[in-house]
Amino acid sequence: MSSRHMVIALVFLSQTAIGVLGNFSLLYHYVFLYITGCKLRSTDLIFKHLIVVNSLFILTNGVPRTMIAFGLKYFINDFGCRLILYVYRVGRGMCLGSTCLLSIFQVITISPRNSRLAKLNVQAPKYIGLSIALCWLLFMLVNIIFPLYVIGNKRNVSIRKKKNLGFCSAEIHDKRADSLYAVLLSLPDALCLGLMLWASSSMVSILYRHKQRVQHIHRISLSPRSSPESRATQTILLLLSTYVSFYIFSSILQFYIVLFENYSLWLLNMTSLFAACFPTVSPFVLLGRDSRLSMVTFSCRRNITPPSSIRYM
Repeated sequence: MSSRHMVIALVFLSQTAIGVLGNFSLLYHYVFLYITGCKLRSTDLIFKHLIVVNSLFILTNGVPRTMIAFGLKYFINDFGCRLILYVYRVGRGMCLGSTCLLSIFQVITISPRNSRLAKLNVQAPKYIGLSIALCWLLFMLVNIIFPLYVIGNKRNVSIRKKKNLGFCSAEIHDKRADSLYAVLLSLPDALCLGLMLWASSSMVSILYRHKQRVQHIHRISLSPRSSPESRATQTILLLLSTYVSFYIFSSILQFYIVLFENYSLWLLNMTSLFAACFPTVSPFVLLGRDSRLSMVTFSCRRNITPPSSIRYM
């Protein structure tokens, strides 16, 4: 094995190990809060699904890439190849969908009482489970074509043109058809990304206006800590910028792979590496701001009533 392949294998192996560790640490945090009697928010159901899809996405991305880098090119058959690629694509979509749902329900929760969104605050938690189920159905249907046109590298078949996907191969069709399908695949992603950007910007705006209203209270406070609104805004912006940066960059690389036949193995590895960055990093972002998690994810409330002027997640 060359040193280059060894480096690639170690990078994917490290990313997989760190990502799984981070998501299971976040899961342990939920279990700990449950055992200690903390009251969790209704949106925790979204976070539980996000932990699951993050783990599935990291494992189906990192493990095959690591084995390929170690020289095991024919370790999987057709069925395994199709299953791994399908779970990978659905996990990628659900990662985006879960983040989108979290942003939407979050902006509903913190909306001022006199706003239109606040009227949905009572009914919204009842539709979280249904919304998650619809997201699963959407991304499972959209990505159903992937298992139909891929085969394992171990199988020797006479295909005139095929595209190397690392541990699988895909038959190359007409460029117009591939371009059309690439656009169709991008529509749900674009919709979710647009909703997430709108919800996140709305949250920042709401928290900023609330900070302006209570600014005189923070001025006379002797505490050097930043206000809850500022901490919430910083966490929202951090998660949003992290997701958007990695997602857009990996999507550009993925779009190039779909449209063009000639691309290097380095480009394929970089696409997979950047695609798994957010599921790997996001648990540590939340755990690193543990004392501020009540602003973005859930609050542990024991005989503590939040201020009536604004409600947080």
